[in-house]
Amino acid sequence: MSIKKVVVCDHIHQKGLELFKKEPDIELINAADTPKGEPLYKVVKDADVVITRSPTPIDEAFLESAKKLKAIVRAGVGVDNINIEECSKRGIIVMNVPTANTIAAVELTFAHMLSCVRAFPYAHNQLKIDRVWKRENWLGTELKDKKLGIIGFGNIGSRVGIRAKAFEMDVITYDPYIAPQKATDLGIKYTKNFDDILACDIITIHTPKNKETINMIGKKEIEKMKDGVILINCARGGLYNEDALYEGLKSKKIRFAGIDVFSKEPATDNKLLDLDNVTVTPHLGANTIESQEKIATQAAFAAIEAVRGSSYPNALNLPIKENEIPSFVKPYLELTQKLGYLGAQINKGVFKSIKIIAQGEISSFIKSLTTFAVVGALKDSLGESVNYVNAEYVAKERGIEIKSDTKPNSSGYKNKISVKITTENDVIEIGGTIFEEGVQRVVEINNFALDIEPKGKMILFKNTDVPGVIGQVGMILAKHSINIADFRLGRDNHGLALAVIIVDDEVDQKVLKELKDLKACISVHYASL
Repeated sequence: MSIKKVVVCDHIHQKGLELFKKEPDIELINAADTPKGEPLYKVVKDADVVITRSPTPIDEAFLESAKKLKAIVRAGVGVDNINIEECSKRGIIVMNVPTANTIAAVELTFAHMLSCVRAFPYAHNQLKIDRVWKRENWLGTELKDKKLGIIGFGNIGSRVGIRAKAFEMDVITYDPYIAPQKATDLGIKYTKNFDDILACDIITIHTPKNKETINMIGKKEIEKMKDGVILINCARGGLYNEDALYEGLKSKKIRFAGIDVFSKEPATDNKLLDLDNVTVTPHLGANTIESQEKIATQAAFAAIEAVRGSSYPNALNLPIKENEIPSFVKPYLELTQKLGYLGAQINKGVFKSIKIIAQGEISSFIKSLTTFAVVGALKDSLGESVNYVNAEYVAKERGIEIKSDTKPNSSGYKNKISVKITTENDVIEIGGTIFEEGVQRVVEINNFALDIEPKGKMILFKNTDVPGVIGQVGMILAKHSINIADFRLGRDNHGLALAVIIVDDEVDQKVLKELKDLKACISVHYASL
Protein backbone atom coordinates (compact mmCIF):
# COMPACT_ATOMS: atom_id res chain seq x y z
CA MET A 1 0.00 0.00 0.00
CA SER A 2 1.36 3.38 -1.06
CA ILE A 3 1.34 5.92 1.77
CA LYS A 4 0.44 9.51 0.85
CA LYS A 5 1.48 12.50 2.91
CA VAL A 6 -0.81 15.37 3.98
CA VAL A 7 0.75 18.37 5.75
CA VAL A 8 -1.40 20.76 7.80
CA CYS A 9 0.41 24.12 7.69
CA ASP A 10 -1.89 26.11 10.00
CA HIS A 11 -4.11 25.37 12.97
CA ILE A 12 -7.46 23.72 12.23
CA HIS A 13 -10.01 22.22 14.63
CA GLN A 14 -9.06 18.89 16.20
CA LYS A 15 -12.07 17.16 14.63
CA GLY A 16 -10.52 17.69 11.21
CA LEU A 17 -7.22 16.18 12.32
CA GLU A 18 -8.96 13.17 13.83
CA LEU A 19 -10.47 12.17 10.48
CA PHE A 20 -7.03 11.26 9.19
CA LYS A 21 -6.56 8.62 11.93
CA LYS A 22 -9.09 6.44 10.13
CA GLU A 23 -7.12 6.51 6.87
CA PRO A 24 -4.31 3.90 6.91
CA ASP A 25 -2.96 5.01 3.53
CA ILE A 26 -2.42 8.64 4.64
CA GLU A 27 0.37 10.01 6.82
CA LEU A 28 -0.64 13.25 8.53
CA ILE A 29 1.97 15.79 9.59
CA ASN A 30 0.67 18.63 11.73
CA ALA A 31 3.11 21.49 11.03
CA ALA A 32 0.88 24.26 12.35
CA ASP A 33 3.55 25.35 14.85
CA THR A 34 6.45 25.04 12.41
CA PRO A 35 7.92 28.48 11.59
CA LYS A 36 7.12 29.77 8.10
CA GLY A 37 9.83 29.86 5.48
CA GLU A 38 12.71 27.38 5.38
CA PRO A 39 11.60 25.22 8.37
CA LEU A 40 8.16 24.69 6.77
CA TYR A 41 9.67 24.19 3.30
CA LYS A 42 11.61 21.19 4.63
CA VAL A 43 8.41 19.64 5.97
CA VAL A 44 6.39 20.04 2.75
CA LYS A 45 9.14 18.88 0.37
CA ASP A 46 7.51 15.47 -0.12
CA ALA A 47 3.88 16.39 0.66
CA ASP A 48 1.14 15.21 -1.70
CA VAL A 49 -1.49 17.59 -0.30
CA VAL A 50 -1.29 20.56 2.09
CA ILE A 51 -4.01 22.21 4.14
CA THR A 52 -3.47 25.92 4.76
CA ARG A 53 -5.07 29.00 6.21
CA SER A 54 -4.20 32.64 5.71
CA PRO A 55 -0.92 32.74 7.75
CA THR A 56 0.94 30.52 5.25
CA PRO A 57 1.89 32.24 1.97
CA ILE A 58 1.68 29.73 -0.87
CA ASP A 59 4.10 31.54 -3.14
CA GLU A 60 6.72 30.43 -5.65
CA ALA A 61 9.25 29.66 -2.92
CA PHE A 62 6.77 27.39 -1.13
CA LEU A 63 5.76 25.65 -4.37
CA GLU A 64 9.38 25.23 -5.45
CA SER A 65 10.02 23.39 -2.19
CA ALA A 66 6.94 21.17 -2.45
CA LYS A 67 7.97 19.25 -5.58
CA LYS A 68 5.47 16.40 -5.11
CA LEU A 69 2.48 18.61 -4.33
CA LYS A 70 -0.73 17.64 -6.15
CA ALA A 71 -3.33 19.73 -4.34
CA ILE A 72 -3.82 22.54 -1.82
CA VAL A 73 -6.85 22.86 0.45
CA ARG A 74 -7.55 26.32 1.85
CA ALA A 75 -9.44 25.79 5.12
CA GLY A 76 -11.77 28.75 4.57
CA VAL A 77 -13.13 30.89 1.77
CA GLY A 78 -10.48 33.47 0.84
CA VAL A 79 -7.47 32.36 -1.19
CA ASP A 80 -5.52 35.64 -1.18
CA ASN A 81 -2.51 33.86 0.30
CA ILE A 82 -2.30 31.39 -2.62
CA ASN A 83 -0.69 32.10 -5.99
CA ILE A 84 -3.35 30.25 -7.97
CA GLU A 85 -1.83 31.08 -11.35
CA GLU A 86 1.50 29.57 -10.34
CA CYS A 87 -0.28 26.52 -8.93
CA SER A 88 -2.10 26.05 -12.24
CA LYS A 89 1.17 26.24 -14.16
CA ARG A 90 2.54 23.46 -11.96
CA GLY A 91 -0.60 21.33 -12.27
CA ILE A 92 -1.54 21.80 -8.60
CA ILE A 93 -5.25 21.85 -7.79
CA VAL A 94 -6.39 24.59 -5.39
CA MET A 95 -9.56 24.02 -3.36
CA ASN A 96 -11.36 26.01 -0.68
CA VAL A 97 -14.21 25.49 1.80
CA PRO A 98 -16.74 28.14 0.74
CA THR A 99 -19.90 27.45 2.76
CA ALA A 100 -18.78 26.20 6.18
CA ASN A 101 -18.89 29.67 7.78
CA THR A 102 -22.24 30.79 6.35
CA ILE A 103 -24.28 30.80 9.55
CA ALA A 104 -21.41 32.26 11.58
CA ALA A 105 -21.17 35.20 9.16
CA VAL A 106 -24.95 35.71 9.17
CA GLU A 107 -25.13 35.78 12.96
CA LEU A 108 -22.11 38.07 13.25
CA THR A 109 -23.93 40.50 10.93
CA PHE A 110 -26.80 40.64 13.41
CA ALA A 111 -24.41 40.98 16.35
CA HIS A 112 -23.03 44.12 14.73
CA MET A 113 -26.48 45.35 13.74
CA LEU A 114 -27.80 45.05 17.29
CA SER A 115 -24.61 46.56 18.73
CA CYS A 116 -25.00 49.55 16.43
CA VAL A 117 -28.65 50.30 17.18
CA ARG A 118 -28.11 49.93 20.95
CA ALA A 119 -24.40 50.86 21.33
CA PHE A 120 -23.96 47.78 23.50
CA PRO A 121 -20.11 47.69 23.43
CA TYR A 122 -19.90 51.28 24.71
CA ALA A 123 -22.56 50.79 27.39
CA HIS A 124 -20.76 47.62 28.47
CA ASN A 125 -17.40 49.41 28.75
CA GLN A 126 -18.85 52.30 30.72
CA LEU A 127 -20.35 49.97 33.31
CA LYS A 128 -17.74 47.19 33.45
CA ILE A 129 -14.53 49.16 32.94
CA ASP A 130 -15.42 52.71 34.09
CA ARG A 131 -17.94 51.49 36.72
CA VAL A 132 -20.37 54.23 35.73
CA TRP A 133 -24.15 53.64 35.71
CA LYS A 134 -25.75 56.10 33.30
CA ARG A 135 -28.73 54.59 31.50
CA GLU A 136 -29.59 57.97 30.00
CA ASN A 137 -26.44 57.84 27.85
CA TRP A 138 -27.63 54.80 25.93
CA LEU A 139 -30.93 55.56 24.27
CA GLY A 140 -31.06 53.20 21.31
CA THR A 141 -33.46 52.34 18.51
CA GLU A 142 -35.25 49.11 17.56
CA LEU A 143 -34.81 46.96 14.49
CA LYS A 144 -38.58 46.53 14.16
CA ASP A 145 -40.02 48.52 11.25
CA LYS A 146 -36.58 49.76 10.18
CA LYS A 147 -35.78 49.46 6.48
CA LEU A 148 -32.86 47.14 5.87
CA GLY A 149 -31.01 47.26 2.55
CA ILE A 150 -29.07 44.12 1.65
CA ILE A 151 -26.44 44.44 -1.08
CA GLY A 152 -25.84 40.97 -2.48
CA PHE A 153 -28.45 38.24 -1.98
CA GLY A 154 -26.38 35.08 -2.20
CA ASN A 155 -25.68 32.38 0.34
CA ILE A 156 -25.18 34.81 3.24
CA GLY A 157 -27.23 37.84 2.17
CA SER A 158 -30.38 35.77 1.67
CA ARG A 159 -30.10 34.27 5.16
CA VAL A 160 -29.63 37.73 6.65
CA GLY A 161 -32.86 38.71 4.89
CA ILE A 162 -34.78 35.74 6.32
CA ARG A 163 -33.67 36.53 9.86
CA ALA A 164 -34.36 40.25 9.43
CA LYS A 165 -37.97 39.39 8.60
CA ALA A 166 -38.18 37.65 11.98
CA PHE A 167 -37.20 40.98 13.55
CA GLU A 168 -40.16 42.51 11.63
CA MET A 169 -37.86 44.66 9.53
CA ASP A 170 -38.82 46.04 6.12
CA VAL A 171 -36.25 44.30 3.91
CA ILE A 172 -35.14 45.19 0.37
CA THR A 173 -32.26 43.75 -1.63
CA TYR A 174 -30.12 44.78 -4.59
CA ASP A 175 -28.44 42.05 -6.60
CA PRO A 176 -28.47 42.40 -10.41
CA TYR A 177 -27.33 38.79 -10.81
CA ILE A 178 -30.27 36.97 -9.25
CA ALA A 179 -33.83 36.46 -10.43
CA PRO A 180 -36.18 38.77 -8.46
CA GLN A 181 -38.23 35.76 -7.38
CA LYS A 182 -35.39 34.54 -5.18
CA ALA A 183 -36.10 37.55 -2.95
CA THR A 184 -39.82 38.08 -3.49
CA ASP A 185 -40.63 34.42 -2.73
CA LEU A 186 -39.23 35.11 0.75
CA GLY A 187 -41.37 38.22 1.18
CA ILE A 188 -38.40 40.49 0.53
CA LYS A 189 -38.52 43.41 -1.89
CA TYR A 190 -36.18 43.37 -4.88
CA THR A 191 -34.85 46.47 -6.60
CA LYS A 192 -32.76 47.27 -9.63
CA ASN A 193 -32.28 50.84 -8.47
CA PHE A 194 -29.29 51.11 -6.14
CA ASP A 195 -30.64 54.42 -4.79
CA ASP A 196 -33.43 52.40 -3.12
CA ILE A 197 -30.76 50.75 -0.99
CA LEU A 198 -29.12 54.06 -0.18
CA ALA A 199 -32.46 55.30 1.20
CA CYS A 200 -32.57 52.56 3.87
CA ASP A 201 -32.15 52.99 7.63
CA ILE A 202 -29.58 50.18 7.83
CA ILE A 203 -27.40 48.86 4.98
CA THR A 204 -25.42 45.62 5.01
CA ILE A 205 -23.21 44.29 2.22
CA HIS A 206 -22.65 40.64 1.28
CA THR A 207 -20.91 40.56 -2.10
CA PRO A 208 -17.71 39.02 -3.40
CA LYS A 209 -14.74 41.36 -3.68
CA ASN A 210 -14.15 42.17 -7.34
CA LYS A 211 -13.67 45.17 -9.60
CA GLU A 212 -17.39 45.99 -9.45
CA THR A 213 -17.70 45.89 -5.69
CA ILE A 214 -14.43 47.44 -4.44
CA ASN A 215 -15.34 50.90 -3.07
CA MET A 216 -18.97 50.19 -3.96
CA ILE A 217 -19.96 52.53 -1.15
CA GLY A 218 -17.99 55.77 -1.38
CA LYS A 219 -18.43 59.48 -0.79
CA LYS A 220 -21.16 59.96 -3.44
CA GLU A 221 -23.21 57.04 -2.16
CA ILE A 222 -22.92 58.17 1.46
CA GLU A 223 -24.07 61.68 0.52
CA LYS A 224 -27.29 60.15 -0.85
CA MET A 225 -28.00 58.21 2.34
CA LYS A 226 -30.32 59.18 5.16
CA ASP A 227 -28.86 61.20 8.00
CA GLY A 228 -28.22 58.73 10.79
CA VAL A 229 -27.84 55.67 8.57
CA ILE A 230 -26.19 52.54 9.98
CA LEU A 231 -23.71 50.58 7.84
CA ILE A 232 -22.57 46.97 8.34
CA ASN A 233 -19.72 45.13 6.63
CA CYS A 234 -18.98 41.52 7.63
CA ALA A 235 -18.10 40.45 4.08
CA ARG A 236 -14.83 41.74 2.62
CA GLY A 237 -12.59 44.70 3.42
CA GLY A 238 -12.65 47.43 0.79
CA LEU A 239 -16.30 47.15 -0.24
CA TYR A 240 -16.84 50.38 1.70
CA ASN A 241 -14.29 53.09 0.95
CA GLU A 242 -12.69 53.52 4.36
CA ASP A 243 -11.80 57.20 3.89
CA ALA A 244 -15.40 58.02 2.98
CA LEU A 245 -16.67 55.83 5.79
CA TYR A 246 -14.43 57.63 8.29
CA GLU A 247 -15.62 61.07 7.17
CA GLY A 248 -19.25 59.97 7.24
CA LEU A 249 -18.91 58.61 10.78
CA LYS A 250 -16.97 61.64 11.98
CA SER A 251 -19.63 64.05 10.68
CA LYS A 252 -22.41 61.83 12.13
CA LYS A 253 -23.99 61.48 8.69
CA ILE A 254 -23.47 57.80 9.46
CA ARG A 255 -24.81 57.25 12.96
CA PHE A 256 -22.96 53.98 13.52
CA ALA A 257 -21.02 51.35 11.59
CA GLY A 258 -20.37 47.72 12.40
CA ILE A 259 -17.14 46.52 10.75
CA ASP A 260 -15.55 43.06 10.87
CA VAL A 261 -13.28 43.36 7.82
CA PHE A 262 -10.76 45.95 6.72
CA SER A 263 -8.87 46.86 3.54
CA LYS A 264 -5.59 46.05 5.27
CA GLU A 265 -5.38 43.47 8.03
CA PRO A 266 -4.36 43.24 10.83
CA ALA A 267 -6.06 46.62 11.24
CA THR A 268 -4.60 47.62 14.59
CA ASP A 269 -3.73 51.13 13.38
CA ASN A 270 -6.83 51.74 11.25
CA LYS A 271 -8.22 55.24 11.84
CA LEU A 272 -11.77 53.88 12.16
CA LEU A 273 -10.72 52.58 15.57
CA ASP A 274 -10.35 56.18 16.78
CA LEU A 275 -14.06 56.91 16.40
CA ASP A 276 -16.69 56.48 19.11
CA ASN A 277 -19.52 55.41 16.78
CA VAL A 278 -18.15 52.23 15.27
CA THR A 279 -18.20 48.65 16.54
CA VAL A 280 -15.29 46.55 15.31
CA THR A 281 -14.21 42.92 15.40
CA PRO A 282 -10.97 41.37 14.08
CA HIS A 283 -12.37 39.44 11.09
CA LEU A 284 -14.45 37.02 13.17
CA GLY A 285 -16.83 35.94 10.40
CA ALA A 286 -15.86 32.28 10.70
CA ASN A 287 -14.91 32.27 14.38
CA THR A 288 -17.45 29.97 15.97
CA ILE A 289 -16.86 26.49 17.31
CA GLU A 290 -19.39 25.08 14.88
CA SER A 291 -17.93 26.92 11.91
CA GLN A 292 -14.37 25.94 12.76
CA GLU A 293 -15.44 22.29 13.09
CA LYS A 294 -17.14 22.42 9.71
CA ILE A 295 -14.19 24.15 8.07
CA ALA A 296 -11.74 21.61 9.50
CA THR A 297 -13.80 18.53 8.65
CA GLN A 298 -14.68 19.75 5.15
CA ALA A 299 -11.02 20.62 4.52
CA ALA A 300 -9.96 17.19 5.77
CA PHE A 301 -12.48 15.37 3.57
CA ALA A 302 -11.31 17.43 0.58
CA ALA A 303 -7.67 16.57 1.32
CA ILE A 304 -8.47 12.86 1.67
CA GLU A 305 -10.32 12.80 -1.67
CA ALA A 306 -7.62 14.87 -3.39
CA VAL A 307 -4.71 12.77 -2.12
CA ARG A 308 -6.37 9.70 -3.64
CA GLY A 309 -7.30 11.57 -6.81
CA SER A 310 -10.96 10.57 -6.47
CA SER A 311 -12.32 14.13 -6.64
CA TYR A 312 -11.37 17.75 -6.00
CA PRO A 313 -14.27 19.45 -4.13
CA ASN A 314 -14.58 23.18 -4.81
CA ALA A 315 -11.56 23.27 -7.12
CA LEU A 316 -10.71 26.85 -8.06
CA ASN A 317 -8.36 26.21 -10.98
CA LEU A 318 -7.90 23.91 -13.94
CA PRO A 319 -9.39 20.52 -13.06
CA ILE A 320 -8.17 18.69 -16.18
CA LYS A 321 -4.83 16.94 -16.19
CA GLU A 322 -2.84 18.26 -19.11
CA ASN A 323 -1.51 14.81 -20.01
CA GLU A 324 -5.08 13.62 -20.53
CA ILE A 325 -6.06 16.18 -23.18
CA PRO A 326 -4.48 17.05 -26.57
CA SER A 327 -2.23 20.09 -26.36
CA PHE A 328 -4.44 22.14 -28.71
CA VAL A 329 -7.42 21.95 -26.34
CA LYS A 330 -6.11 23.94 -23.37
CA PRO A 331 -5.95 27.32 -25.21
CA TYR A 332 -9.57 26.81 -26.30
CA LEU A 333 -10.64 26.15 -22.70
CA GLU A 334 -8.96 29.37 -21.60
CA LEU A 335 -10.45 31.30 -24.52
CA THR A 336 -13.93 29.94 -23.81
CA GLN A 337 -13.77 31.17 -20.23
CA LYS A 338 -12.65 34.61 -21.45
CA LEU A 339 -15.54 34.76 -23.92
CA GLY A 340 -18.00 33.97 -21.12
CA TYR A 341 -16.41 36.58 -18.86
CA LEU A 342 -16.44 39.21 -21.63
CA GLY A 343 -20.05 38.46 -22.56
CA ALA A 344 -21.20 38.76 -18.94
CA GLN A 345 -19.61 42.22 -18.64
CA ILE A 346 -21.30 43.41 -21.83
CA ASN A 347 -24.72 41.85 -21.20
CA LYS A 348 -25.31 42.50 -17.52
CA GLY A 349 -28.49 41.38 -15.86
CA VAL A 350 -30.25 38.27 -14.59
CA PHE A 351 -29.04 35.30 -16.62
CA LYS A 352 -31.58 33.17 -18.45
CA SER A 353 -29.24 30.90 -20.37
CA ILE A 354 -25.60 30.28 -21.29
CA LYS A 355 -24.91 28.40 -24.50
CA ILE A 356 -21.64 27.12 -25.97
CA ILE A 357 -21.39 26.31 -29.68
CA ALA A 358 -18.37 24.46 -31.08
CA GLN A 359 -17.26 23.82 -34.65
CA GLY A 360 -14.35 21.68 -35.78
CA GLU A 361 -12.25 19.10 -33.94
CA ILE A 362 -12.66 21.04 -30.69
CA SER A 363 -16.33 19.90 -30.66
CA SER A 364 -15.22 16.60 -29.11
CA PHE A 365 -14.49 18.53 -25.91
CA ILE A 366 -17.85 20.30 -25.70
CA LYS A 367 -18.48 19.18 -22.09
CA SER A 368 -15.25 20.76 -20.81
CA LEU A 369 -15.83 23.85 -22.95
CA THR A 370 -19.29 24.24 -21.41
CA THR A 371 -17.86 24.16 -17.87
CA PHE A 372 -15.30 26.83 -18.70
CA ALA A 373 -17.92 29.01 -20.42
CA VAL A 374 -20.17 28.88 -17.34
CA VAL A 375 -17.29 29.69 -14.97
CA GLY A 376 -16.33 32.67 -17.13
CA ALA A 377 -19.88 33.97 -17.38
CA LEU A 378 -20.57 33.71 -13.64
CA LYS A 379 -17.15 34.88 -12.47
CA ASP A 380 -17.98 38.56 -13.01
CA SER A 381 -20.80 38.47 -10.47
CA LEU A 382 -19.84 35.62 -8.14
CA GLY A 383 -16.04 35.90 -7.99
CA GLU A 384 -14.24 33.09 -6.18
CA SER A 385 -17.50 31.42 -5.08
CA VAL A 386 -17.87 29.84 -8.53
CA ASN A 387 -15.41 27.22 -9.72
CA TYR A 388 -15.03 24.39 -12.21
CA VAL A 389 -16.60 21.87 -9.89
CA ASN A 390 -19.71 23.78 -8.83
CA ALA A 391 -20.30 26.05 -11.87
CA GLU A 392 -23.14 24.16 -13.48
CA TYR A 393 -24.73 23.40 -10.10
CA VAL A 394 -24.62 27.11 -9.19
CA ALA A 395 -26.15 27.99 -12.56
CA LYS A 396 -28.94 25.46 -12.09
CA GLU A 397 -29.60 26.76 -8.56
CA ARG A 398 -30.08 30.23 -10.06
CA GLY A 399 -32.44 28.99 -12.76
CA ILE A 400 -29.92 29.47 -15.57
CA GLU A 401 -30.32 27.06 -18.48
CA ILE A 402 -27.03 25.61 -19.72
CA LYS A 403 -26.96 24.59 -23.37
CA SER A 404 -24.33 23.20 -25.72
CA ASP A 405 -24.30 22.49 -29.42
CA THR A 406 -21.84 21.15 -31.97
CA LYS A 407 -22.14 22.16 -35.62
CA PRO A 408 -20.48 21.21 -38.89
CA ASN A 409 -17.53 23.52 -39.42
CA SER A 410 -18.54 26.19 -41.91
CA SER A 411 -16.73 29.04 -40.15
CA GLY A 412 -13.65 29.22 -42.35
CA TYR A 413 -11.50 28.56 -39.26
CA LYS A 414 -9.99 25.23 -38.27
CA ASN A 415 -11.97 25.43 -35.02
CA LYS A 416 -14.43 27.99 -33.72
CA ILE A 417 -16.19 28.39 -30.40
CA SER A 418 -19.02 30.76 -29.51
CA VAL A 419 -20.54 31.67 -26.16
CA LYS A 420 -24.09 32.99 -26.18
CA ILE A 421 -25.43 34.67 -23.04
CA THR A 422 -29.11 35.51 -22.72
CA THR A 423 -30.25 37.77 -19.90
CA GLU A 424 -33.53 39.48 -19.18
CA ASN A 425 -32.12 42.52 -21.00
CA ASP A 426 -30.38 41.30 -24.13
CA VAL A 427 -28.52 38.55 -25.99
CA ILE A 428 -24.78 38.57 -26.68
CA GLU A 429 -22.94 35.99 -28.75
CA ILE A 430 -19.15 36.12 -29.01
CA GLY A 431 -17.13 33.83 -31.24
CA GLY A 432 -13.43 33.09 -31.08
CA THR A 433 -10.67 30.87 -32.37
CA ILE A 434 -7.03 30.00 -31.80
CA PHE A 435 -4.48 30.79 -34.49
CA GLU A 436 -1.06 29.19 -34.78
CA GLU A 437 1.14 29.12 -31.65
CA GLY A 438 -1.85 29.49 -29.35
CA VAL A 439 -2.79 33.04 -30.37
CA GLN A 440 -6.30 33.80 -29.06
CA ARG A 441 -8.70 35.90 -31.07
CA VAL A 442 -12.27 37.14 -30.82
CA VAL A 443 -13.54 36.96 -34.39
CA GLU A 444 -17.22 37.81 -34.03
CA ILE A 445 -19.56 39.73 -31.74
CA ASN A 446 -23.29 39.51 -32.51
CA ASN A 447 -22.60 38.82 -36.21
CA PHE A 448 -20.10 41.67 -36.55
CA ALA A 449 -16.85 40.25 -37.93
CA LEU A 450 -13.82 41.46 -35.97
CA ASP A 451 -10.27 40.46 -35.06
CA ILE A 452 -9.45 41.26 -31.44
CA GLU A 453 -7.06 39.84 -28.89
CA PRO A 454 -9.16 39.11 -25.77
CA LYS A 455 -7.01 41.15 -23.46
CA GLY A 456 -7.03 44.52 -21.72
CA LYS A 457 -9.54 47.34 -21.29
CA MET A 458 -12.06 47.70 -24.08
CA ILE A 459 -14.97 49.91 -25.06
CA LEU A 460 -17.64 48.36 -27.30
CA PHE A 461 -19.43 51.11 -29.20
CA LYS A 462 -22.36 50.25 -31.50
CA ASN A 463 -23.64 52.98 -33.76
CA THR A 464 -25.39 53.89 -36.96
CA ASP A 465 -22.76 53.78 -39.71
CA VAL A 466 -22.55 57.48 -40.58
CA PRO A 467 -19.56 59.78 -41.23
CA GLY A 468 -17.71 61.42 -38.35
CA VAL A 469 -18.50 58.95 -35.55
CA ILE A 470 -14.96 57.68 -35.09
CA GLY A 471 -13.69 61.25 -34.81
CA GLN A 472 -16.31 62.14 -32.20
CA VAL A 473 -15.42 59.08 -30.13
CA GLY A 474 -11.72 59.90 -30.37
CA MET A 475 -12.30 63.49 -29.24
CA ILE A 476 -14.22 62.40 -26.14
CA LEU A 477 -11.52 59.92 -25.15
CA ALA A 478 -8.78 62.48 -25.79
CA LYS A 479 -10.61 65.03 -23.64
CA HIS A 480 -10.44 62.60 -20.73
CA SER A 481 -6.77 61.70 -21.44
CA ILE A 482 -7.65 58.13 -22.39
CA ASN A 483 -5.13 56.71 -24.84
CA ILE A 484 -6.34 54.40 -27.63
CA ALA A 485 -4.11 51.33 -28.00
CA ASP A 486 -6.11 49.66 -30.80
CA PHE A 487 -9.29 50.30 -32.75
CA ARG A 488 -11.21 47.52 -34.57
CA LEU A 489 -14.37 48.07 -36.58
CA GLY A 490 -17.03 45.65 -37.78
CA ARG A 491 -19.87 46.60 -40.12
CA ASP A 492 -23.03 44.84 -41.24
CA ASN A 493 -25.40 45.16 -44.21
CA HIS A 494 -28.02 47.11 -42.24
CA GLY A 495 -26.20 50.40 -41.79
CA LEU A 496 -24.75 49.56 -38.37
CA ALA A 497 -21.20 49.37 -37.08
CA LEU A 498 -19.52 47.98 -33.96
CA ALA A 499 -16.23 49.44 -32.80
CA VAL A 500 -14.05 47.70 -30.23
CA ILE A 501 -11.62 50.25 -28.79
CA ILE A 502 -8.73 48.96 -26.71
CA VAL A 503 -7.56 51.65 -24.28
CA ASP A 504 -4.66 52.05 -21.84
CA ASP A 505 -6.67 53.72 -19.10
CA GLU A 506 -9.70 52.98 -16.92
CA VAL A 507 -13.00 54.29 -18.29
CA ASP A 508 -15.54 55.63 -15.81
CA GLN A 509 -19.29 56.12 -16.08
CA LYS A 510 -18.91 59.80 -16.97
CA VAL A 511 -16.98 58.92 -20.13
CA LEU A 512 -19.45 56.18 -21.05
CA LYS A 513 -22.35 58.61 -20.64
CA GLU A 514 -20.72 61.12 -22.99
CA LEU A 515 -20.24 58.39 -25.57
CA LYS A 516 -23.81 57.20 -25.11
CA ASP A 517 -25.09 60.75 -25.65
CA LEU A 518 -23.63 60.88 -29.18
CA LYS A 519 -26.44 61.02 -31.70
CA ALA A 520 -25.20 57.99 -33.65
CA CYS A 521 -24.73 55.80 -30.56
CA ILE A 522 -26.97 52.76 -30.15
CA SER A 523 -25.17 51.21 -27.19
CA VAL A 524 -21.86 51.44 -25.36
CA HIS A 525 -20.25 48.99 -22.94
CA TYR A 526 -16.97 48.74 -21.08
CA ALA A 527 -15.21 45.48 -20.26
CA SER A 528 -11.84 44.40 -18.99
CA LEU A 529 -10.00 41.09 -19.42
